[in-house]
Amino acid sequence: MDEQNKNLILATALSFVVILVWFVLFPPPEPDTPIDGTVQTTQGTPTDTAVPAAPAAGTAPAGVDAVSQSDSASIANAPRVQIDTPRLTGSISLVGGRIDDLKLKDYRTTLDEGAPIVTMLSPQGTVDAYYALQGWAAGTGLAPDAVPGPDTEWTLISGEALGVDSPITLSWDNGAGQVFGRTIAVDENYMFTMTQSVTNNGDAPVTLAPYGMIVQHTEPDDLENFFILHEGAVAIADEELIETDWEDIAEAEVNAKWGRQAIVQEGVTTGWVGFTDHFWQAILIPGAGQTFDQALTYDARSDIYRAVTRLPTQTVATGATSEISMQLFAGAKEWAILREYESAGVTKFIDSIDWGWFFFLTKPIFWLLHELNKLIGNMGWAIIGLTLIIKAVLFPLAYKSYVSMAKMKELQPQMEKLKEQAGDDRQKMQQGMMELYKKEKVNPAAGCLPILLQIPIFFSLYKVIFVTIELRHAPWFGVFRDLSAPDPTSIFNFYGLAPWDAPEPTSFMALIFIGILPLLLGISMWLQQKLNPAPTDPTQQMIFAWMPWVFMFMLGGFASGLVVYWIANNTITFTQQYLIMRSQGYKPDVLGNIRSSFKRKPKAANDVKEPAKKGGK
Repeated sequence: MDEQNKNLILATALSFVVILVWFVLFPPPEPDTPIDGTVQTTQGTPTDTAVPAAPAAGTAPAGVDAVSQSDSASIANAPRVQIDTPRLTGSISLVGGRIDDLKLKDYRTTLDEGAPIVTMLSPQGTVDAYYALQGWAAGTGLAPDAVPGPDTEWTLISGEALGVDSPITLSWDNGAGQVFGRTIAVDENYMFTMTQSVTNNGDAPVTLAPYGMIVQHTEPDDLENFFILHEGAVAIADEELIETDWEDIAEAEVNAKWGRQAIVQEGVTTGWVGFTDHFWQAILIPGAGQTFDQALTYDARSDIYRAVTRLPTQTVATGATSEISMQLFAGAKEWAILREYESAGVTKFIDSIDWGWFFFLTKPIFWLLHELNKLIGNMGWAIIGLTLIIKAVLFPLAYKSYVSMAKMKELQPQMEKLKEQAGDDRQKMQQGMMELYKKEKVNPAAGCLPILLQIPIFFSLYKVIFVTIELRHAPWFGVFRDLSAPDPTSIFNFYGLAPWDAPEPTSFMALIFIGILPLLLGISMWLQQKLNPAPTDPTQQMIFAWMPWVFMFMLGGFASGLVVYWIANNTITFTQQYLIMRSQGYKPDVLGNIRSSFKRKPKAANDVKEPAKKGGK
């Protein structure tokens, strides 16, 4: 068997082994400790929002305050304050002071002309209602209805609309001596700052605990449900990243302390919690220097998920005012913006992007891709530039590999003599080959290393292309208007020349009407094979003959950006290998190998059937 072909088969087999071993040894991380600070619910009618009740100092939480689903009508008819910034539009409901109507001006749902802008948050009563709440939970000296809750109607006392450098202030008087205030500000991107205050004009001190929560009614309908992407809850608790799927929240055990299904983490000093999907997220971020509890809760009766941040109980003396701040990020997971917030003090905010298990590769790869895109101004060419840089970094290894391959070709005549001398004695043959390798200083396994090194790089680049919003709707040229989507061309639409769409990538027709990029991928792999003669073994011949076209169909439904990378990688690899092998005295006969692959193979003597005898059976 040709040693170079042995190496390629071995490398392919090892690639699958590495992937399988990685999945077995390094499964997705599970939360080590539950998240505490959850919400408890009353018995009776289902609730849409339950808030954590404040305990007396040093005691466990108890009690609840809830709003029934029947309140959706009052929320829909509630007065609102408009939100208008360069990147956001929407409104805040004065019922509960909810941030529950938010759209992203810079993003549209599709590339179609006139497509609506992306909806980030939506009020109770809409499909997949998704909103943010703040409030106080009553403690000593306060009745449950003496603190503002989800159905409290606030009064706007300053500001007409929420905008950059134009905060609004809300107020509510409980009629029992306490006046509550809430100031909401927003920056030029996606960060809201919410400052709650309470002034105690009563005759005695009161205790109460501030909280914030993000509420998601039912599991979202538009989930990707793809193993490479985390969707659900995401949190940082004292430097530890915790990713929790929707089903894990729904299947959590009932926490006796809190009275409902909950995953809890108490006494967190730095961190944040919220919900994330493919490109968007809503995250609660307590102010620095505060110890707090984080919770993920699920109410099975109303099918509602909550991400809760509960701050320590405050004791407010007579005539005193207590004030607490919390931030809400609600928007796109843009790397540059998240990095700015992280630099400003939001702990590990970059990690809200799902970098995956190869984060030590995906992060620098994305940084380089981001910088190339800034320099070039086109993500498609940036991907090709990234490929050139990756190949340049791996060139020393590739050089050794291809030099080894060239030497192996030079040794072919001597290896054939060894086969003749050894006959059927495999041990003698192996010993002779090892002595030959040692004498000529050839490492037959050297060709495997560059291939194995490309496996994590390939997965990392795929991860970057799939999860980062910077490639969403990123154009290349012509019909390639979204490098995060599969190739939009096929013979069905004359490879983009016709005005109609190609078949959906998931349809059977897509297997027939393959796109131009997957075709180029298959051709580039096929040409790379033709640097070497076909193996003599029929099984190997069949494997090598089918491999490019199998990969072509496998990657046909992948993101266009990934296929662009793979085509560029194959083209550069072909060029490198051809030039290096020629420099070592071996001249690959590419055209000859192509011609021989189309020649009809003569039948072996034992395959020729004897003509049937006349009159015989």
